[in-house]
Amino acid sequence: MVRPYDDAEALWELKRGFERELGSSTGDEAKADAYEGKLDADYRAEYLDWVRRCVAEQERAVQVSERDGELAGYVFVLPESLAYIWDAAVLNEIYVRPAFRGDGVADELMEAALALAREQSLPLDRLVLDVDKKNDRAQAFYERWGFEGWGEMVAREV
Repeated sequence: MVRPYDDAEALWELKRGFERELGSSTGDEAKADAYEGKLDADYRAEYLDWVRRCVAEQERAVQVSERDGELAGYVFVLPESLAYIWDAAVLNEIYVRPAFRGDGVADELMEAALALAREQSLPLDRLVLDVDKKNDRAQAFYERWGFEGWGEMVAREV
């Protein structure tokens, strides 16, 4: 079952899993350390505050999937007011706990994300996201859902 999130502590545990896995599975030890290192109390407070602001604007911006009373994963689609970041709906985060992978959770979360995106008034009727090139599982999932390359994000230190 997918529903709007209502428990900040449970969401934070999912977010920590997302960040830790992203850092450790898509890079070297330095990347894993960097992702782990940012998960401090300040980051937690700022992230959850941002989530609260997004959810205040769009209740379904952050949705969770439950299996047998346990949170299996979450999806975070930015509210419509932030669509101008990419001129499209933005899938900010999607994460499924390892124990629930291969059980349809990711598909349910993607359906929820697409449903919300379809309700938004967008400059371009697209749902965009960024995915690490080294995240083969995510790449395959997005391809199965019809996502295709649309530019490429580059970054540098500030």
